Amino acid sequence: MSAMNPMNHFPRLDRWRALTRMAAFSVGLLATLAASAAGAAGDAAALLQEKCGACHLEEKGWQRITNIRKTPEGWDMTLVRMGIWHKVELSRAERKTLVKYLADHQGLAPEESQPHRALIERQPNSVDVSPSEELTQMCGRCHSVGRVALQRRDADEWRKLIHTHVGQFPSIEYSSLGRDRNWFELAQGDLSRRLGELYPLRADAWRKWQAARHAAPTGTWRVAGHRPGWGRYAGYMEVAALGGDRYDVRYELNFDAGNTLTGRGESVVYAGYEWRGAAQLGNLDTLSVFAMSPDGKRMAGRWFLRKADEIGARFEAIRVEAAPAGTILSLSPSLLKAGETTEIRVAGVRLGDRFDFGPGIEVDKMTRISEHEVRLVVSVAGDASVGWRTLGKPDVAARVAVYRQIDRVRVEPEFGYARLGGGTVAPVTAQFEAIAWLDGPDGKPDTDDDVRLGPMDAQWSVDNHDERARADEDARFAGVMEPHGQFIPAPAGPNPARNDLSNTGDLSVVAKVVDGARTVTGTGRLVVAAQRWNTPPLR
Repeated sequence: MSAMNPMNHFPRLDRWRALTRMAAFSVGLLATLAASAAGAAGDAAALLQEKCGACHLEEKGWQRITNIRKTPEGWDMTLVRMGIWHKVELSRAERKTLVKYLADHQGLAPEESQPHRALIERQPNSVDVSPSEELTQMCGRCHSVGRVALQRRDADEWRKLIHTHVGQFPSIEYSSLGRDRNWFELAQGDLSRRLGELYPLRADAWRKWQAARHAAPTGTWRVAGHRPGWGRYAGYMEVAALGGDRYDVRYELNFDAGNTLTGRGESVVYAGYEWRGAAQLGNLDTLSVFAMSPDGKRMAGRWFLRKADEIGARFEAIRVEAAPAGTILSLSPSLLKAGETTEIRVAGVRLGDRFDFGPGIEVDKMTRISEHEVRLVVSVAGDASVGWRTLGKPDVAARVAVYRQIDRVRVEPEFGYARLGGGTVAPVTAQFEAIAWLDGPDGKPDTDDDVRLGPMDAQWSVDNHDERARADEDARFAGVMEPHGQFIPAPAGPNPARNDLSNTGDLSVVAKVVDGARTVTGTGRLVVAAQRWNTPPLR
């Protein structure tokens, strides 16, 4: 089977697909606000009354609406649902205006959304975080627990949501993990009360955040990050105000491999810290989900492809004017082999001329690229002690790791998934990395003193995961692995060469890393699943 580019399999969408996609959230919609839709809060409140007031009575706020707090994504999903269920007609500009108003006035504080940033950022193969097994079974069997935890309601409002679930999904009491218990009675009783305690409507965190002054993101930012399969990058982001919490953004991202992505876009900041952006970076149509720090000096998150959100990069930024001199944002590479000489790219803010890695590491040469970047050629003694080294002053430093030989390779993610493509649905690819590890001073794997060295070049392949997969020849039919660790799923089928006519599969992902005269192998697992047609932002 030949390699397949997932972006080349998009036939013209039929009417059913178009209607389905109306219900799918787009960060792009939240990333730009038309000037006419970015009016004052009073205009938004009037629009809320016009569009929502016929059903939601105005009693000490808006009935039901005022009793909920959500992320921008959560409010957008609510508005889409109102359109589908109750035929509420909203133009694109009106929808943006209402999401902005609701997220600003009834959103989440930074500390409330922090535990579930991976879900908001659409990080693929992330692990759902649940406070209890009960919540996992009662709620997490159908969607992530994070989708619950990114809302705030009192116990009575949680109880009403459960009624909505039963009305929308009548089989909820009879499906797996529902039919083995009195699901409705439990959900209406103890679970509603517990949700009201875990995720309450009224919280000091939100009250204090609303009262605080929020810094605008305008100015120059020093940025750095890592795109799996591509490597690390560093660069700049210039942000200029457009009014109404809208911003013009320019990017310059310089990857270690030598390629540079430049581009321009727009962003909107919700609730004083939730950044949603859209930008054209080179030939990449991208969206971004970042969170500003409470003091407005830092920003972190993820950017990804608009039509393939599993493909993206981590992003970290520090405001240049607010950063102390000598701040180091990125060191690349972040691993140094004993007995070898390596060139290191140091990216930061107002970097000095002296760099000390500690005993056994000599800086042979420094080349200044700019005020904020230098290149160092360093030699590591053969007997240099292994482990972490810190470069820079406390609080503004970065780390590198010294090693003699790697102890093991771990495939990340250890358990990944991809989805078949074809027809009206693009495939969902899976990107893997080979992460080198040291066992640490105790010489034992998987203990607290282990050192994660970072990604290394690897030879990639897939194999059948077990006897059933071997009998079905999953590795033959499910797709292909690219040299940079990206798995490209096969078309969905039907495939007459297979008994079940589908190209799904259960695979082992194998990474072989050459370390001197040794080859160290790591293995992960990949499930290639069927297509998914419903892709909300909070899944």
